[in-house]
Amino acid sequence: EIHIKEPIEKEVNPRLLPGELLLCEANTVYKYIQEDGSNRGTCGKLVCTNFKIAFLDDDSAPDDNEPQFKNKIVGENDITLQCVDQIYGVYDEKKKLLTGQLRKYPEKLIIYCKDLRVFNFCLRYTKEEEVKRIVSGIVHHSQTPKLLKRLFLFSYASAAPNNTDGRNQTVMFDTLEDWRDELERTKGNVKYKAVTTNEGYRVSEKLPLYFVVPICVSEESILKYEGRGIPIWCWSCHNGAALLKMSAFPKEQDDSTSQTQKAFLDGIYKTISKPPYELLKMDDLSSSLPSLQDIQTAYTRFKQLFLIDNSTDFWSTDVKWFSLLESTNWLEIIRRVLKKATEVAECLERQHTNVLLIEESATDLCCVISSLVQVMMDSHSRTKSGFQSLIQKEWVVGGHSFLDRCNHLHKSDKEEAPVFLLLLNCVWQLVQQYPPAFEFTETYLTVLSDSLYVPIFSTFFFNSQHQKDTHTSGESLKTQSGPFRFLTVWDWSVQFDPKAQAFLNNPLYAEKPKPDKSQRKTARFKHQRQLSLPLAPTKSSTKRGFFREETDHLIKNILGKRIGKFINSSDEPPNSFREFYDSWHSKPVDYHGLLLPRFDGPEVKVWAQRYLRWIPEAQLQGGGTIATAAKILDLMEEVQSLQVKMDEEHSQAVSGDVHSVPMMRNSARLSSLFPFALLQRQSVKPVLPTSTWKDLEDEDDLVRRDDEFVDLSSDMS
Repeated sequence: EIHIKEPIEKEVNPRLLPGELLLCEANTVYKYIQEDGSNRGTCGKLVCTNFKIAFLDDDSAPDDNEPQFKNKIVGENDITLQCVDQIYGVYDEKKKLLTGQLRKYPEKLIIYCKDLRVFNFCLRYTKEEEVKRIVSGIVHHSQTPKLLKRLFLFSYASAAPNNTDGRNQTVMFDTLEDWRDELERTKGNVKYKAVTTNEGYRVSEKLPLYFVVPICVSEESILKYEGRGIPIWCWSCHNGAALLKMSAFPKEQDDSTSQTQKAFLDGIYKTISKPPYELLKMDDLSSSLPSLQDIQTAYTRFKQLFLIDNSTDFWSTDVKWFSLLESTNWLEIIRRVLKKATEVAECLERQHTNVLLIEESATDLCCVISSLVQVMMDSHSRTKSGFQSLIQKEWVVGGHSFLDRCNHLHKSDKEEAPVFLLLLNCVWQLVQQYPPAFEFTETYLTVLSDSLYVPIFSTFFFNSQHQKDTHTSGESLKTQSGPFRFLTVWDWSVQFDPKAQAFLNNPLYAEKPKPDKSQRKTARFKHQRQLSLPLAPTKSSTKRGFFREETDHLIKNILGKRIGKFINSSDEPPNSFREFYDSWHSKPVDYHGLLLPRFDGPEVKVWAQRYLRWIPEAQLQGGGTIATAAKILDLMEEVQSLQVKMDEEHSQAVSGDVHSVPMMRNSARLSSLFPFALLQRQSVKPVLPTSTWKDLEDEDDLVRRDDEFVDLSSDMS
């Protein structure tokens, strides 16, 4: 049985952006609301453009009850073509992955998105011709390899009026002045210099136009091996020690070449190891951190836990939540990266030693570690503009291959790896451990991760500054005169109005250092999806058998491998590093000084807002950090209006809106997943008992407890 709204009478047309073209459409499509196991849905039109897949129903027309946090570019029923992860067709109740040419067309379409949304469309009542057009259109435009120039980025840049202020105090690092200012800010200009050797990309197309090297490094050295083997400056610590990175020479070489390169490297090391430079410690990240392949495998497993079609799937996997989470290895990778960054910070801060990060291209794990170290050690990188400038410096201009790593062109799965997402996950750990130290919120990080898949910004759609410059000067579309003017993602006004942007700023940001270590406690869900793995086995009665045969494996893994690895893997005597770590954690936190993440056992958590935001069962009504934020924003609004009354007795009430603080009067009705998912649209309770729960009848009390937990209907009147 399908419960549906009446089919829409009036014609609903998609809202198209400049340069956006409608490619195909299908009417009488039903979008299932997979909230409680029933086949309830909404009737509407499914369209595919050169920018997105969109579902239009009669609710698509604007109304007064629009969400406060609305994206102006991508609506809640829009999926950009780059955001499509996988598409499945359902044939006679069997799911089949759709790629390439189709011989038979499905009666149901399931689209899994990279931002972890899941869309279910029923095509049973759609005309056969329209089904063929829309399914083959969606599969072709979102899954087949394409040319860079075919990205919507270029269509938009050539058609949109570019009148936005793109910089927004973010340093773009595309001029020599930007690099010199950064050297001056970090007081690194005594020992390091910004060079113009790569102007015209005569050294390397992978390196930026301008970068910084030790003063003693000559231009000949830089030119010799296309910039390989040259220590490139990332950041200088207050004590003069610096963080450097270097792209290594290929490992498979003949002996004479290897000897020449080794002699070259020895010369470089000798030069930068003597005064005025500090001692040098080298760290080859390819041997001390997981490979990109491992990171991709772990994330692929991890995201499957959250791509959930319905309530039944949620509750059936809930019983084995800890072992499923453990087996992905994603949290372990985050832990290892946090630990590595802490080791580097200890060398710079306590040992006054320069650290040289080495990687084959120095544009993947080098970017993660150098960015993380700067966020931990430099309070400027914890402001919004400072963090954005850091991403520009280390990632965008630094040559991270966003196009390949995000597989935007569907050219090669082998190159794909969520390296930037790994950084955001690590930064989130710090944000949730030390909220007052950051000017931005976790919502900011979530929105930034979503922006990876919005191809109207050039920020995340090129492999290097050279590739961008080559395509900007564009022999492009015939209508195009002059160079493209791409938008940068840092202009948040393109996606959000001022009220929505208020959610990106932390109202509790500590403007001045405050030695206050009181930390907010993390909310605990009643279902088993606790957001971190336990350090010791959970004590539950044997009859419930949460872990069953997995318990022993978990204890061995967590207590043995993890803690053992933590204590012993440092190159130094383990006690020295542990002493530094414990000593720092025993003192009050200076929110404008060094921050060290906690990464023992359950301290590393799942980024709940990003991964659970579309799952109704994981909501806490009136709970989570948003409830606190809502109260604070209410209070700020009240203070502002009182201030206005005091300052200007006769002014209009409107002027109290200057700072665009959102109105969130009834925070008790918000869910913990606000502002991304609104409570009233969500699940009331799971359909019980399912076949899975029948197998677990001895866990009846658990079923009852969890059933009560998700029953939000009493407050939704």
